[in-house]
Amino acid sequence: MAFNRITESASNYRHLEKMSVKELLTNINKEDSLVPSAVEKAIPQIDQLVQVIADKMLAGGRLFYIGAGTSGRLGVVDASECPPTYGVPAGLVIAIIAGGQKAITEAVEFAEDDTEQGWLDLQEHAVTEKDVVIGIAAGGTTPYVIAALEKCRANNIITGSISCNADAPLSAAADYPIEAVVGPEFVTGSTRMKSGTAQKLILNMISTSVMIQLGRVEDNKMVNMQLTNEKLVDRGVKMLMEKMHTDDYEAAKALLLQTGSVKKSLDNNRS
Repeated sequence: MAFNRITESASNYRHLEKMSVKELLTNINKEDSLVPSAVEKAIPQIDQLVQVIADKMLAGGRLFYIGAGTSGRLGVVDASECPPTYGVPAGLVIAIIAGGQKAITEAVEFAEDDTEQGWLDLQEHAVTEKDVVIGIAAGGTTPYVIAALEKCRANNIITGSISCNADAPLSAAADYPIEAVVGPEFVTGSTRMKSGTAQKLILNMISTSVMIQLGRVEDNKMVNMQLTNEKLVDRGVKMLMEKMHTDDYEAAKALLLQTGSVKKSLDNNRS
């Protein structure tokens, strides 16, 4: 049976160039509103993958994202936000993009077609059986990503995937595939739109849920966040004031700056 790439199907809309700006915005928003329900259907798949990742990380493993183009960039965004948000080491969640650092801001020709480089890129980070590797590809056909996951599987490394086509080839290469089928894009084949939104939502769900499982959140607060600007310092101070039942802003701020995190400040105060 032929693989149906619905991500490449013709848009449900015609003659976009004849629409008014308001019509364009309204119709794009109408299409975007379909994404959350597609992601909701994939929650059982996401649940299984998150539990495996948390178990591996609690045992000392790492999480890798590997992708190309928009999918790769979304992985880079999610991985780069874990250290400042949750105070984890920079090497705990690692994003790899076809074409390397240059590909984050520029298109690197044919990088996604290389079936050897993905595994080589993973090896540069000494990937092992302790780790989990998630391949991200909207259409689920990117050779760079599929080949990398196949190599991981051959080396007993647990794999997951995120794509937006049913029964995608990428899914067949993953132990824990996630498929969020959002349908044709507003601009035919422009998977940075609905497909990209779905992937971003799923990545948020994965990393947030894993970090909570790792104990990086208390109640609903980012108690391990890095204090990298005044806004975050102020947020941290207010967390401390709430937890310590005090109105003394300056005292809470002094304690926070002395310890370097809300978590350490609370532990210090408890002792």
